[in-house]
Amino acid sequence: MKVGVIGTGYVGLVTGACLARVGHQVFCMDNDTAKVERLKQGIMPIYEPGLEELVQQDVDSGLLSFTDSLATVVQHAEVLFITVGTPSRPDGSPDLSAVRAVARSVGQHLDSRYRVIVNKSTVPVGSGNWVRMLVEDGARSPVAAAAGDGGVAVLQAPPELHFDIVSNPEFLREGSAVWDTFNPDRIVIGAESERAEQVMRELYSYWVAPEEPDRTPVPLVVTDLASAEMIKYAANAFLATKISFINEIANICERVGADVSRVAQAIGLDKRIGNQFLNAGAGWGGSCFPKDVSALVSTGQEYGYECSLLRATLAVNDTQRKRIIEKLQRELRILKGRTIAIWGLAFKPHTDDIRSAPALEVATQLLNLGCRVVAHDPIVTAAQAQVQVPDLQVTPSALAALEQADALVVMTEWPEYAQFDLAEVSRLLRGRVVVDGRNCLKREAVQGAGLVYVGIGR
Repeated sequence: MKVGVIGTGYVGLVTGACLARVGHQVFCMDNDTAKVERLKQGIMPIYEPGLEELVQQDVDSGLLSFTDSLATVVQHAEVLFITVGTPSRPDGSPDLSAVRAVARSVGQHLDSRYRVIVNKSTVPVGSGNWVRMLVEDGARSPVAAAAGDGGVAVLQAPPELHFDIVSNPEFLREGSAVWDTFNPDRIVIGAESERAEQVMRELYSYWVAPEEPDRTPVPLVVTDLASAEMIKYAANAFLATKISFINEIANICERVGADVSRVAQAIGLDKRIGNQFLNAGAGWGGSCFPKDVSALVSTGQEYGYECSLLRATLAVNDTQRKRIIEKLQRELRILKGRTIAIWGLAFKPHTDDIRSAPALEVATQLLNLGCRVVAHDPIVTAAQAQVQVPDLQVTPSALAALEQADALVVMTEWPEYAQFDLAEVSRLLRGRVVVDGRNCLKREAVQGAGLVYVGIGR
């Protein structure tokens, strides 16, 4: 099928590359011309394992191309994905300005051929109807004017439109987005019509109707637009709540002398609970959980409902970052004039995403308290981090970050951090304190190296 993807962030680029890999002809569009040119040269705007190789193979096969022309994409595509960002506003509601601009522009370039316009961006419940209205408004607005006799502009009449809106939320995890796309737990489609549903079934036939006998079909959930939009928010809000729950338990464990790692292991064996998202630590970050939970709270407010549980989920997560500072204060007493090393800046391993990263919030608080902060991350660069925290020092060497440091704080559970020689860590670290903000180090090994181990809920 012929597919257009508008927006080349995490979701758009991964979606476009994976759809091309299974045989669709995909045009990825972005209004950032410089970004498009870099993509044409094989330069990725994000770090995502396996993505660069996949994009290059798709481009070489001729099934994937990049453009900054929306008109080209709309004319090309049978299915149009909207995959632009919807960041949070200060009040927690999502900023839909990019979606609004794209929907109107799509309408301006539509002709009478049937299209399916897919909301892949995470948008509030009811956005399907809203996007339909915007597309229709765009089609009614003048896109071109021909000079008539005497130089009078003659406006073109809009075509008779034939399109449907579909909600097709994504459930990708940064750091494993390519794998997740090819191995989803389910595919969700909110469709307006049987025709739109059939188009989407054909688009996803590689997954939902595999030809290979050894491949199991992926469950396909077909529902109305509003339910599909709610599914995305509900899934992320539940996972965020699960993490905040185990962090709440961790804080109680510290007070009563229990070990949250053992507690999480045991309750995770209960099939009703499961063992995923039960890792206590410094809290969640990234582009999805903070934004989606806040957006769901905002939706509740819009309809006069107070989301008490979700507000508590946000509050616990906010407090969990402060726990790191409290632990340092307890061990070091005075923080002013101290040097603190931070290992890990990305909000999770295997990505360079630092949006709402707990590490940067902790670094900012430490700097405000009069500390010098020296950080390391295997992927995140100094230039990236210093956009958000200008006074943060970032070194390309994890061990170099330890020199003259009074304490080490592990904020991202990159696998390599657990593999360092702890005797070398002990030799380089001026102080003795190691705060394991992700419970990813072996406590006994840290203590065996003569260091003071401080975990979360342990």
